[in-house]
Amino acid sequence: MTPPDPGVVIGEAVELDLAPAKLPSRALAFALDLVIVGAILVAATIGVVVSGVQVDGALAATLGVVLAVLAFVVWPTAWETLTRGRTPGKAAFGLRVVSDDGGPIRFRQALVRALAGLFVDFGLLSGIVAIVVSACTRRDQRVGDLLAGTIVLRDRVPRSTRHPTLPAPDPALAGWASTLQLAALPDDLALAARQFLARAGDLDPQIRRTLGERLATDVAARTAPDPPSGTGAEAFLTAVLAERRRRAS
Repeated sequence: MTPPDPGVVIGEAVELDLAPAKLPSRALAFALDLVIVGAILVAATIGVVVSGVQVDGALAATLGVVLAVLAFVVWPTAWETLTRGRTPGKAAFGLRVVSDDGGPIRFRQALVRALAGLFVDFGLLSGIVAIVVSACTRRDQRVGDLLAGTIVLRDRVPRSTRHPTLPAPDPALAGWASTLQLAALPDDLALAARQFLARAGDLDPQIRRTLGERLATDVAARTAPDPPSGTGAEAFLTAVLAERRRRAS
């Protein structure tokens, strides 16, 4: 029996309130991606046939290799890098790949994960390796996840149903907040800021200050205009999240 998952931690001891994705949902997401890639390849094959090219055994074998590389390497690597961890299949089932520290997946990680999937997880014994390894790891990670340092989360389902109370925004920042441009603020960064604010009181003061400033810098880079001079990191994050919640309501 594997020990209970302690949660995904970002920065210094801030836990993301999201649960690791289980094998059935991951399998369904992968199957959907495979169907989409297969449909693309079928359409391409029809185009080749319509153009008058003869499909012999060699061409069929080549198409098989192309399908494998496209489905297991090119497709997931491109999507997970460009969309911060979500292929169309994962998006449909509310899944996301992140670094095991809770940060966004990087190209190198996506590529390592995909290559391991092709040659180990799914290339050997038709997925048995992926099933066995996922069942034996605490966070349901397959070999590709372990090598790349990634984890798949259910980003639509919170680990618990609790709704942490956030500090009230500073009324003096309300006018500035109403002018904010928030379209470029990604959900995962907003979630990290929310989790930080909810647990800030439990953190070591130095860690609290460092992580708050880091998150504020990341959020400020994706929002405009800049906050009034002298605004603290936590006051800034609180105002941004409050305005984001107000617009969504």
